[in-house]
Amino acid sequence: MKLSEAAARLEGASETPRLDAELLLANALGMERDRLLLEGIREGDATFAALVERRAAGEPLAYITGSRHFWTVEIKVGPGVLIPRPDSETLLDAAVAHFKGGKAPARILDLGTGPGSLLLAGLDEWPGATGLGVDASQTALGYARANAKALDMEERASFRQGDWGAGIEERFDLILCNPPYIAETDPDVAADVRTHEPGEALFAGESGLDDYRRIAPQLGQLLARGGLAVLEIGHDQGESVAAILESSGFSPLLHRDLAGRARALSIRG
Repeated sequence: MKLSEAAARLEGASETPRLDAELLLANALGMERDRLLLEGIREGDATFAALVERRAAGEPLAYITGSRHFWTVEIKVGPGVLIPRPDSETLLDAAVAHFKGGKAPARILDLGTGPGSLLLAGLDEWPGATGLGVDASQTALGYARANAKALDMEERASFRQGDWGAGIEERFDLILCNPPYIAETDPDVAADVRTHEPGEALFAGESGLDDYRRIAPQLGQLLARGGLAVLEIGHDQGESVAAILESSGFSPLLHRDLAGRARALSIRG
């Protein structure tokens, strides 16, 4: 199958058909996309064609290739685990700004760690830190542990099954959290996301706010003095999530993503 044919096949199934086709061809050939473009390769075999058909059927690209680049690390993903998005890097941007010029965080907590994306990116950013990732899903924790091992961070990152911060008695310098925040009836969720990614990592009740109401009261006992907690939010949830945090005694600060949309709220210890 030619690269141009693959891109045409993915029209309608992807917002970036040409890019997806190039990444799938590189994956089929066992090389990086940069090398593919440099060598001018424009055609693949039956393996490539099969990958294109999977993407055309709506399977997420990251599930097909088996990984997604996030911040400065490569995160392995697959069915049953949330795929990390560039928008979530807003949380790390906020953390870097907070600790810049001061003492780096020694202990990091990632609530709802999924495949370990935020925690492992944080540990890569601050090599002297160690951290804990918590998730309700054993499938997600399996990916998180595998990612920590692949990144040579298994001595610095530990993971446990849990219900957000319940039962954790330690205080942390940095808390990162990307909870489910999509309303169950939201009509704008992409079909491939709704069909393939785990609903428990996406949806949080009628308004998408259920988990914030559970997390906010726990933060005061988890955040160290001088530390920072950053929570990802939906682009239209700034005021509603801020109100939840304020009801627990915090004064949240809004952070926007690269597109200028509300993407995170932070609180200081």
